[in-house]
Amino acid sequence: MLWPSPGVEMTDTALESLYGYPSGRTWVTANFVSSVDGAVSVDGRSAGLGSPADRRIYLLGRELADVVLVGSATVLAEGYRGARRARPLPIAVVTARGSLTPDLPLFTDTAVPPIVITTEAARMPTLPADVVIAGETEVDLGVAVAALAARGLHRIDLEGGPRLFGSMVAAGLVDALNLTVAPLLAVGDASRIAHGPVIPPVDLALTSVLRADDVLLLRYQRRNSRSTSRP
Repeated sequence: MLWPSPGVEMTDTALESLYGYPSGRTWVTANFVSSVDGAVSVDGRSAGLGSPADRRIYLLGRELADVVLVGSATVLAEGYRGARRARPLPIAVVTARGSLTPDLPLFTDTAVPPIVITTEAARMPTLPADVVIAGETEVDLGVAVAALAARGLHRIDLEGGPRLFGSMVAAGLVDALNLTVAPLLAVGDASRIAHGPVIPPVDLALTSVLRADDVLLLRYQRRNSRSTSRP
């Protein structure tokens, strides 16, 4: 259970209000879990850091969003499937090299076609997907976000991985971060939640803190967040 203070449980309505998206604009919220020492995975998967509380916020992020945005490496490592819920939520996958094949569960087990965001140079087989070309050799993430918005997908739930998150931060495209801190010391050589080019630090404001036993659920919003109104 999630607690804002001892003895007070957060209701679904309260959580939706806390984690909701602003209206009238395109907004990207990243959702990540890490160990106390900053590892983003255990044995190569984020599931090793999970908890019921983290799962609740993860599913809430999907319920509130219009689209899930994820990198192809995460799709392959985590075994992503397509949208299968009562309200089909499209999965948008970023792949600069075209490392996806039509036999993946992302394409074979879904209620709506995924969106594949790729490049002119990518050598990719024909996929049962809405393919977006967003750059020649590297994906232009600004073009990618604009393409999602043009499809009416303004509430973007960024689920990983660290390289895509780091690139989105570097491009100034992330508005908020939901970070679950798992009560583990993972050590090892796992990546941190963001990996990419060196940029000036991005200033964040802490907007909420929830506790579920020893798990912390933090929500941050970028100060002076970009102003991107819906077209």
